[in-house]
Amino acid sequence: MKTVCLFIYLLIPIVGFSQDITTSLAMNIKKLENDEQFKNSIISFYVVDSKTGKLIFEKNASTGLAPASCQKLITSASTFELLGQSYRFKTLIAYSKDIKNSALEGNLYFIGDGDPTLGSWRWASTSEEAVLKKINNSLQKNNIHSIAGELVADDRCFAFDPLPKGWIWEDIGNYYGAGVWGLNWRENQYDVTFKTGNAENDSTTIVATKPDGILKEYSFVNFITSGAKGSGDNGFLYAAPFTKNIIAKGTVPISAEGFTISGSTPDPPKLFLQTVYDYLKNNGVMVSPNGWSYTEKLLNHEKAIMPNIKIIDSLVSPSFDSVNYWFLKKSVNLFGEALVKTIAYKKYASGSTDSGINIIKEFWSKRGINKQALNIIDGSGLSPANRVTASALVTVLQYAQKQSWYPVFYNALPVINNITMKDGYINGVRSYAGYVQSKSGASYTFCFIVNNFDGSPSLAREKIWKLLDLLK
Repeated sequence: MKTVCLFIYLLIPIVGFSQDITTSLAMNIKKLENDEQFKNSIISFYVVDSKTGKLIFEKNASTGLAPASCQKLITSASTFELLGQSYRFKTLIAYSKDIKNSALEGNLYFIGDGDPTLGSWRWASTSEEAVLKKINNSLQKNNIHSIAGELVADDRCFAFDPLPKGWIWEDIGNYYGAGVWGLNWRENQYDVTFKTGNAENDSTTIVATKPDGILKEYSFVNFITSGAKGSGDNGFLYAAPFTKNIIAKGTVPISAEGFTISGSTPDPPKLFLQTVYDYLKNNGVMVSPNGWSYTEKLLNHEKAIMPNIKIIDSLVSPSFDSVNYWFLKKSVNLFGEALVKTIAYKKYASGSTDSGINIIKEFWSKRGINKQALNIIDGSGLSPANRVTASALVTVLQYAQKQSWYPVFYNALPVINNITMKDGYINGVRSYAGYVQSKSGASYTFCFIVNNFDGSPSLAREKIWKLLDLLK
């Protein structure tokens, strides 16, 4: 009897604390809802005990809202399960016809696998210089010193449309709105540097681009003006896949060194071929400048004939767990879109966003998440038309904890406001989802989403962080 009483006494503080945190969260959510900045918002908040799954707090947890980049958690966990922690992309180097007297009589092919890391600066092995050196070394090893044919990018592993549904015009010309092709290059990103004026509203001049090939292929229409010193990047680049004109609007801060912003490459396979051509030519390999991609042939209503080929080498990406680190830590939208298409490509031999999303939704429906709770149309959360429930995101996070890949998944999550969590932000949306350990020893899995808040995003963030502090 004494043992039973002792157990009850020990249990009382735990139960009391649980009630305290629930009451505290309810009071502070109510306060947030009454705040002028959130009066016309929809707030969703879901908290469970990480160890037991017991509900701690719930507010509109079954309401589908735009989750912004917290949607990447779904893509990440799905990829660990459907492709595997060690999955690697592989771009093949191949040729047609024969090699005679150090001359390749046919074309040199680069057969894409949708690798979003090709030419990326995030790993030494994928850098532009490393990739170009390997291509040249492969030719030297096979005694190829001239190419009678052309350079060809076989990018047909992914569907024709590089962009998911629902992405907006203001986003798609900028680096974070880059589409994904069957053959990607430098994260499908380019940089453009503006020389600013000496006073606000002065015009600017484009003085440099990286890579240089961007200026060769595209026409820039520059409406960007000089903003106040320290005003930050308020410049936007407007362009769409396969277009030739890039429109620059907005402001960049006055700077003696110039100011650089980044855009999305309208045709990455073509830029890749141009870069390879320049590199080979500078290293003594004779080759035709008239390269082409499979997608380009389709655009020009031409038939792309892919003959029998001989594979001589491959360009291999880092493993998925390493890609996932940057995907979550730095919120690289391109990686998410490539992963969704790859999930479809590996199952159907054709990578489309819609097919990949359907596979992901089916996977989670078998694990207790209603398909309507994952009403998603991309892999990164950039589309404002995505709708995900807070309870679905918490279910994904709880599922992840039980998997062998959880340590690398957890390590890839950013630490924000001293909480291990993913954050998301698009216009009118703030979201946070992750794990937190309280001072009392309790551990929580949570998701907070707000849609349609008003005013300053940074001010909204501070108010939400103050709420999440209650879980610490």
